[in-house]
Amino acid sequence: MEITNKDIDFGKAFDFGKTSADYGRYRDIYPEVFYDKIAERNLCVNGQKVLDLGTGTGVLPRNMYRFGAEWTGTDISENQIRQAQILSKNLNIQYLTVAAENIEFPEKFFDVVTACQCFWYFDHEKIIPKLTRILKDHGRLLLLYMAWLPFEDKIAGESEKLVLKYSPKWTGAGEKKRQITVPECLYKSFDKVYHEEYEIDIPFTRETWNGRVKTCRGIGASLSAEEISAWESEHKALLKNIAPEKFSVKHYAAMLELEKK
Repeated sequence: MEITNKDIDFGKAFDFGKTSADYGRYRDIYPEVFYDKIAERNLCVNGQKVLDLGTGTGVLPRNMYRFGAEWTGTDISENQIRQAQILSKNLNIQYLTVAAENIEFPEKFFDVVTACQCFWYFDHEKIIPKLTRILKDHGRLLLLYMAWLPFEDKIAGESEKLVLKYSPKWTGAGEKKRQITVPECLYKSFDKVYHEEYEIDIPFTRETWNGRVKTCRGIGASLSAEEISAWESEHKALLKNIAPEKFSVKHYAAMLELEKK
């Protein structure tokens, strides 16, 4: 299903379901510290019911599963959910194909709701009342994010320039380390209790970095098959010139924990 939002990519349509196979293969790249920091906050751990919005291929539930929480993941894309189910076949995780704004769960059902790399896609005026209803008293909303740093890492910067060549309306470029921001309307129902931002180096090969960039919104989720093929051919040639076979790319990660009022 395509999603459009005039504030993202100037309204250009995109659909991560187009990238599901590659997404499942190349986007499971968060380091252990990313998950450990969540558990250290006593979130998504044993005894808790957790809902992961915009779960994609289930990266967060699958990697946090070992901490003992009971997980449900939802996503608007049937292809993403299908891939999540394949990758989670030995795990007891429930997945549902549903837009975040249309979720229906019992009142005060979840201890934690998570949203990784996706909260800005939602209609906040519609979803906030849903979150306050389904979260338990003092329940937590945890927003998570990770992005490459194009101004601090040459390989990331050059790859980003090539994305913009093929997708000039892509608004995901130019990231700098920063705190996760949310619309003011969220603070009517939630209080900020914790935030953290930290830099990390993520290891890649030429193949896996090409796959990671290919699955970004500006390429795999929005371009035609012919455009993607042309971009990929050019990107692979670029990487042969600027990157060794194995390398690391500078990223930053961020988390924002909010408590239901």
